[in-house]
Amino acid sequence: MSRKTNVLDKLFGSSVRLKIIRFFMLHPEEIFSGKEAAKRVRSSAAAARREMALLKNINFIVFEKRKKKTEGAKLNPLFPFHDALKRLVLDSFSVSREEILRKIKKMGRIKLIIISGIFLQDKESRLDMLVVGDGVKKGSMERVLKWLEAEMGKELNYALLSEKEFLYRLEMYDKFVRDILDRPHEKLLNKLGV
Repeated sequence: MSRKTNVLDKLFGSSVRLKIIRFFMLHPEEIFSGKEAAKRVRSSAAAARREMALLKNINFIVFEKRKKKTEGAKLNPLFPFHDALKRLVLDSFSVSREEILRKIKKMGRIKLIIISGIFLQDKESRLDMLVVGDGVKKGSMERVLKWLEAEMGKELNYALLSEKEFLYRLEMYDKFVRDILDRPHEKLLNKLGV
């Protein structure tokens, strides 16, 4: 965990509260039950309900009826500190790049890791992460992604390519690969000299 996130955890009282705040900030129009929010931030239902009750008391979230007549929580757009809190919470990178690199490198023979999109606050990017490597098990990749999504508060758009497929696409000036490399991005690992 990055030092900045640890400070924010202490400032906000708990890592679950910080994850829930970030989650609702990233999904401002959607309504979620406590159980759904808990699942998305990988928290116990009891901890999520407790934090959501606190956030309701300060008017950060409001409860509304959904189509199936069940109640759910939604970000309150009239929360007085909305903009300032959004800048603070969303600009703080919740997972260190070193931790991402360490977890992904364990998955196989990884040659290239590129982050963009949500990691760099680029809403126009079509991809948040590109991983190039061989011998990567899909289950391993999904576990790392679920962990990352819980930390970031948002589902990630990613691509996993073999080294051969990536180099072929790069050589052919494939639009998908060019879009990634031409937009703002950061290479966490680059054994291919791209």
